[in-house]
Formats: sequence, structure tokens, C-alpha cells
Amino acid sequence: MLVGGEDHPVATSFDRINPVTGEVATTAPAASADDARAAADAAAAAFPAWSALGPNARRGLLNKAAVALEAKAADFVDAMMGEIGATEGWARFNLMLAASMVREAAALTTQISGEVIPSDKPGCIAMALREPVGVILGIAPWNAPIILGVRAIAVPLACGNTVVLKASEQCPRTHALIVEAFSEVLPKGTVNLVTNASKDAGDIVGALIDHAAVRRINFTGSTAVGRIIAKRAAEHLKPVLLELGGKAPLIVLEDADLDEAVKAAAFGAFMNSGQICMSTERIIVVDAVADEFAAKFKAKVGAMPVGDPRQGNTPLGAVVDQKTVDGVQGLIEDALAQGAEKLVGGDSNGVLMPAHVIDKVTPAMRLFRDESFGPVVGIIRAKDEADAIALANDTEYGLSAAVFTRDTARGLRVARQIKSGICHVNGPTVHDEAQMPFGGTKASGYGRFGGKAGIDSFTELRWITIETQPGHFPI
Repeated sequence: MLVGGEDHPVATSFDRINPVTGEVATTAPAASADDARAAADAAAAAFPAWSALGPNARRGLLNKAAVALEAKAADFVDAMMGEIGATEGWARFNLMLAASMVREAAALTTQISGEVIPSDKPGCIAMALREPVGVILGIAPWNAPIILGVRAIAVPLACGNTVVLKASEQCPRTHALIVEAFSEVLPKGTVNLVTNASKDAGDIVGALIDHAAVRRINFTGSTAVGRIIAKRAAEHLKPVLLELGGKAPLIVLEDADLDEAVKAAAFGAFMNSGQICMSTERIIVVDAVADEFAAKFKAKVGAMPVGDPRQGNTPLGAVVDQKTVDGVQGLIEDALAQGAEKLVGGDSNGVLMPAHVIDKVTPAMRLFRDESFGPVVGIIRAKDEADAIALANDTEYGLSAAVFTRDTARGLRVARQIKSGICHVNGPTVHDEAQMPFGGTKASGYGRFGGKAGIDSFTELRWITIETQPGHFPI
């Protein structure tokens, strides 16, 4: 572990197994609750100096951190391929966007502004100021590990906070590389790393949430775990930013450009084998064009093979574990048993699972409701626009969505009716940019990462007044 800018000795370790080969990919420190508390202590000790640093000084250091991240490209590729079975392309895309996020965070340092508010009290100057809050706990997942690990720490740092990054048990080396890069250029203790064995995750996260110096928590992961974290934080009245599960709909209306919709749906459903929170999980097509779309989509996805990610010559690589394969297969079998039709699919070879397209999915099927987080997508047929919107909103989730139509005004009108934090007109559900307000509604969480919205999440808004005239009081 990296605590206070130094290697922190830990008594025990754990192994992360390569999901493709079955060999040990990484051996990492298995922190105890006391080790976790030491990381929070180090971040608290570093907070006064980092928060007092001027905005341009923080900007300069963060820009150096982006360069330090990029310098570790080969190490990141090796770590992601070994720990989660990622393709080289996915690893390099992760690094590109993560470096962009750090540079965007650096640009925010001079945008953490306040305002003077007119006061009814004579001679009173009233101000609203945004100030850093203290130690931020960032908990990042494995599926887009560089992007989401960096997102957990970049804007908090820009706002003058210090950070503890709780790494995923499934990619400890990948997340460690992030903290190593930042630690090369930032003051000691500004960013600290905690790694832990899976069996200890509850104790480690609980100890960090309970630590008095930790003032904010951000978590990206499953809705089930997000609820646990929110409840634990609520005991201490600590705000949490949650980016959780999704079941993203992509609506195809009768006037859509079907070729464009097919390309976007295939990308959205099967990029990183569907292991993205924004992945297209439900394609909702109006009846008038459903057969034509299904035929085009079948042809497109049928030409997308799966293969060993180490060879890098197929669009689909490995999923993260056998549990994912079994879970996705269960959703498929349930749908087929209730009358759905398989357009594309095949047998898995370990964690190498081919793309599956299941047509004529209905709301009664688990594939309509349960997040798959794997290489499967369902096609749902809608009577008309209103029915398509109703089907899109018939979910507990609300992260990303998309609608395809040649009528831009119509697309905007439909987008406004979909209950999600993000919606794209004539674009895929998978779309991320560092400067955009990223987050969901309903069971997909609350709060926003990215851009100026991130400043709201990681600062305290304070009201401060200055009296310039003698006071007059009733007593």
C-alpha cells in the first residue's frame, strides 16, 4: 500500500487470478482495518498544506500527474490484461480518457468560485464560498479501472481535498499504478492507496467510512453495495456520491436511420463485452421497423467474434469471471423459456463468451429487468413512440439512454421524457467525456462526477458575512 507517500508494510497478501489463464496475475497487500485507518490518518495530515496551495500550483501538479499516468501506459496495459482480461485497446482507451479527466480537473482549480449575495441588513457584505471539505474516500470498480479510479480522485484533488483510494480487489495493481503516478508529483499523503482481500472488504470500507477525517465518499459499483455504503455513511451524516447499476435503453423510432442505430447499438451493447455501467441492455424498437432492424443487427453482431484478449484481433475479449458467464446464461435461458428468440449467440469457452442477441424480450423476463453486465442485449418491440418511452422507463435504473430518429426535435422531446441522468439523441448509450456531468437517477444513484458539477460534490458551500457598520439589535 502507498500511505503518506511511502510503502506501507502489511502483514498478509492476496492473489488476483488472471481470468483467462488461471494463473496469478497480481499479489497485493491485504489491508487490515488498522491499515485502512493509517491511510486516512495520512490523508488528514496532508490536508492542511494541500488545501492551502494556490489554484495554479494545484493545476500545475495535476497536469504533471496526467503526464506521469501516460508514462505508465505499458504497465497499465499489462496490468489490465492480466487482472481483468481486458484487450489492449480497452486499456489504452481507459488511459487516454483518464489523462483527459486529470487535465480537466486541473482546469477546474480556478473555477471554484463563490458569489456576493445582496443582504437586507445595512452594511452587511454576504458571500457564498466553496471550500475543500477534508479527506475524500474514493471506491472504484474493476470494469473501467483507470477511468473510474482516476475519476474517484482527480476533481477531489483539484478542489483542495486529499484522498484515500480503496482499490478493487479484482484489479489492485491497476489501481496501484494510478496512485504511484500521482505520488510521483504530488506532496506526500495527498493520495493514499488501500488494497484488501475480498473477504475483508466490508471491514475495510466500514473503517474508512467511520474515520472522523473522511468527510465525503464516492462509490462506483453495484446498486446493492451502493445501498450498504449509503446506509453506513448516513450514520455519520456524511454525503455520498453514488454511480451505480444501469439497464440502459436504446429506442429506435420508425423514422430512424437504421444503419446508424445498428452501429451504435452494437458498440453500446458489446464494447468491453457489455461490462460498462452505460452498456446498452435493452433495444426498444417500434414495430414498424422492428423486423428490418433485427435483421440488420443480427448481421452486424454475427460478424463480431470473441477471442483471446492477449491476441487483440477480435472485438470481444474476456469477461471478468465465470460468475458473469453463468449469470448472463441464466438470463438468456429464462428469456428463451418464456418465448424469446435467440438471433445471435453460442457456447462460451471459459470466460470467452460470444455476443448474444435475444429478440422479442418482454417485461416479464429477467433479461428485461436485471442488469446483465455481460455480452447480451435484448430487443423489445414497442407499438409506437409512447409505448417505447413507457418501456424505457419501466426499470428501477436510470443512468444512460439513447433515442434514434431523423427528427431532431422529436428526439429531444423523447429524451426529455426518459427518466435517466444521461440521454443521447442519435448516439450510443456509452459516451463519456471528462467535462460532462456524469451520474444517474433512481437505483442508478445520485450526485454527479465531472466538470463543474464535480465541484459541487467535493466542496462545502459556506455563507460568510462581513459587517461594515455599527450593529443595531433589539436587546
